Amino acid sequence: MDPSRIKSLIEQGLPGARVEVDGPDGVHFEARVVSAAFAGQLPLARHRLVYATLGALMGNEIHALTLKTQTPDEAARSRG
Repeated sequence: MDPSRIKSLIEQGLPGARVEVDGPDGVHFEARVVSAAFAGQLPLARHRLVYATLGALMGNEIHALTLKTQTPDEAARSRG
């Protein structure tokens, strides 16, 4: 599995999201997803939104995915 494919799938499922994906071994990945869709959502709900964009790939081609999910406001504060 290629990190760019995961990035593309997340972006398609969460329009307007900013996505960064890293996974040098092709099965374990880390993703940072910034999306307005996360506003008012608890972390578990945010993760479910991202997992839904990947469907059956989770647990199969994608063995593990570590997520950092933020709203645009949270992302702006964490950089400041």
